[in-house]
Amino acid sequence: MNAVEVKHLSKVFGTRKAVDDVSFELPEGSFLSIFGPNGAGKTTLLRVLSTLARPTSGEAFVTGIDVREEPDEAREHIGLISHQSMLYPDLTAEENLLLYAKLYGVEDSEARVAELLDAVGLAHRKLDLVRTFSRGMTQRVSIARALVHDPDVVFLDEPYSGLDPHAVEIFDELIESVRGDRTFVMVSHDLAKGFAMCTHALVLARGRVVAFAPKDELDYGEFAALYRDTVGMGVA
Repeated sequence: MNAVEVKHLSKVFGTRKAVDDVSFELPEGSFLSIFGPNGAGKTTLLRVLSTLARPTSGEAFVTGIDVREEPDEAREHIGLISHQSMLYPDLTAEENLLLYAKLYGVEDSEARVAELLDAVGLAHRKLDLVRTFSRGMTQRVSIARALVHDPDVVFLDEPYSGLDPHAVEIFDELIESVRGDRTFVMVSHDLAKGFAMCTHALVLARGRVVAFAPKDELDYGEFAALYRDTVGMGVA
């Protein structure tokens, strides 16, 4: 079964097509990295797939659920880590996670929150206000928030932005530890890192798919050259 299926998806703002006739299928348990220059439509595509924006036309399914027609049901299967932490700064780490757990109707929410805080290495800071946390620590709580309801598909929008090298290492270990059978879809500007993490790679330019393939069909050198040729930008 496909975890994500997109059919001729478009999102239009005024006269600009931010996402233009995008189609692809992603099997369960895959890790898709989405690349492209600024303004390519990467974040817009992620917002549509995670039910934060409605498509103008086309269809998108997450775990077989139509995200346009059944967004509430789709959200039960979706976790999201975005530019914003989606945390309340004047609540503690524990209070934030308990709030989201209750919103999702998680059974035995206190045990689930304790488990996640331990997993992200913040059990000792559970009673501290989120506004006192570093960027890296906030991202770790964001991972716990995104996983609190045990989603099947996790969307990540530039999750490494603003992290120092040590925080990046911690984040990598956390993602690896929770991958399991979950499907991940990540927007990235870091071609080398995003390619290393993925099982599938997609390149967007001007809202359109210019490349999509399983990673095992391309080595990194070939993919980097393809990225330069199709997008017209250096590898940064």
